[in-house]
Amino acid sequence: TGHYAQLRQENGRAVISRGHDLNKDQSYVLWGVSQACLARTLFPVGGFEKSAIRQMAREMGFESLATKPESYEICFVPDNDYRGFLKRNVAGLEDRVAGGVFVTPDGKIVGRHEGYPFFTLGQRKGLPAMGEPYYVTAIDPATNTVTIGREEDLFHSRFTVRGVNLVKYAELPQDGVAAVTKIRYKDVGHTSWITPLGEGRVEVLYSEPVKAITPGQSAVFYEGEDVLGGGWIERVAE
Repeated sequence: TGHYAQLRQENGRAVISRGHDLNKDQSYVLWGVSQACLARTLFPVGGFEKSAIRQMAREMGFESLATKPESYEICFVPDNDYRGFLKRNVAGLEDRVAGGVFVTPDGKIVGRHEGYPFFTLGQRKGLPAMGEPYYVTAIDPATNTVTIGREEDLFHSRFTVRGVNLVKYAELPQDGVAAVTKIRYKDVGHTSWITPLGEGRVEVLYSEPVKAITPGQSAVFYEGEDVLGGGWIERVAE
């Protein structure tokens, strides 16, 4: 595949590590690939800078590839409008989720919205005027409620992760392991302690609070340049 990541065999396991071009590194998105699949996978561009790959394409006569613009958003949403994509592709969505409420952390209703799927954690636009900057701090699909609060309300230190797939090791020590955890693609990562909970779940404890830990996004654990594993952010501790 054309992912900017590197792969090696170590102690009987296929180990993913960051790509040589750290600006294009895609190891974060590969945490869920099984060992069986990794054993049959090659990442031929992982050891190169993106500029070197473009030059190779140019020298081979693939000028259109050499000059192809970068893509940073969702590849199947050409206009980068995920809200419009949902409205066009999920039949009846707008009717089902209309009439949701905005609440403050103390539960006070301060407005209404068109539906929880159209908001993301940390969002500022489209919120009720509060006289100072407010952000989306929590989203409850069950009640169609969007909680808004001050920026400090976005910071947390502890959360759980489900559906964990381990890459570098077959299992984690029962008392936990130190790792750098990333919670989004462009996240620089923060020091953390990963404790297994059983049934494919772990608890992540950051050494300091981190902004906008978002349920449903990937959390990926690194040991140096290597991917320890990853999973789906499940619940953020209050």
